[in-house]
Amino acid sequence: MAVIGKRGQMQLVVKGKQMDVGDALRIHVQESLESVVGKYFRNSIDATVVMSKASHGFRSQVSVHVGRGLLFQGHAESDAPYGAFDLAAEHVAKQLRRHKRRIRDHRDGTGPATQARYAVLEAPVLEDQSEGEAPSIAAGSPLVIAEMATEIATLTVGEAAQRLDIGNVPALLFRNSAHGRLNMVYRRSDGHLGWVDPAAAA
Repeated sequence: MAVIGKRGQMQLVVKGKQMDVGDALRIHVQESLESVVGKYFRNSIDATVVMSKASHGFRSQVSVHVGRGLLFQGHAESDAPYGAFDLAAEHVAKQLRRHKRRIRDHRDGTGPATQARYAVLEAPVLEDQSEGEAPSIAAGSPLVIAEMATEIATLTVGEAAQRLDIGNVPALLFRNSAHGRLNMVYRRSDGHLGWVDPAAAA
């Protein structure tokens, strides 16, 4: 069940996956995020929190989206739902502090942004497979947990790489300020960053 709330300027979605999210936990999530994020941002904020059962307790996934296309994410597990959320929220808080330190005394030189749709999808479920066969993804469209508006910022490749690092996200879509095309930077399995420019080899 998803609980959607609005308090102040924060648009918040709290969803329980294979568990119920009670009012006490929802209020704790809301007040904690407003306190954490409010230290660094005053503009409109969208946040999504997914609580779920883990093998040895509970898992929390926190996504905070603020203006100019910035997305900060935190993930954590604990033996109690409150502990899992608090740890994930602290990961987000560390990213916010790093972001503020990096832009302090520096003017934001990004160009115009493009409005886009941003959705949080439920993780796909693997279908059962026979012994020796590779698992397959269940057919059908994935479940949309939450939808919100986002922005595709106009950035240099260096600025995009910095945002990827600050936000601790696996990939970032942006409009390259050098030529205006959509590009992507992403985190490789070896720890380095990759850069995709679809039309560069055309």
